[in-house]
Amino acid sequence: MAETLTATSPLQGWSEKFAQVPPTVQLREEPFVAMVDLRADPDGAAASRASAILGLELPTAPSTYVSNDTLTAIWMGPDEWLIAAGTRSAAELEAQLRAAVAEHGGAAVDVSAQRTTLRLSGPDAREVLAKGCSLDLHPKVFTKGTAAQTMLGLAGVVLIALNDAGTDYGILVRSSFARYLADWLIDAAEEFGVLH
Repeated sequence: MAETLTATSPLQGWSEKFAQVPPTVQLREEPFVAMVDLRADPDGAAASRASAILGLELPTAPSTYVSNDTLTAIWMGPDEWLIAAGTRSAAELEAQLRAAVAEHGGAAVDVSAQRTTLRLSGPDAREVLAKGCSLDLHPKVFTKGTAAQTMLGLAGVVLIALNDAGTDYGILVRSSFARYLADWLIDAAEEFGVLH
């Protein structure tokens, strides 16, 4: 009898560690988000068709993202976006985008297993990030709609501002660095009352 493989997130079993973080700094994993890397000429038919499939206009300004109720499109380069969807399967999203862009010179590739998502929120979230990130995270600069590829500690991440108050962030990190980064964030929050 064949055994069935069960998907596990890079931070499976970390809920107890995350619970050690004080209420002023909440940390949790948002696993299994479908992510598709989309390549297309931003002024061409492929980008237009992808936008129609997604139900939103792809962002064209560096270090930005746009989102609707079901997905987020993050600008990754002049002709590249990372599409993240929590409610669609990666296979479905990849197939829809590939069908829309392939004949116009675009490409869509499922990269869901490459990263996981951490959510850092609370009144002290910005101060925790500032310990290991060289970006100006002030809420007047790093506002909702901003997404940047940067270093956090020693991990390359995509950092997303989810509100204008500097209290809610999405952090996309490669799966191989997820445990390191989770440990780093817990340690960085220690001065705000982490219990050991």
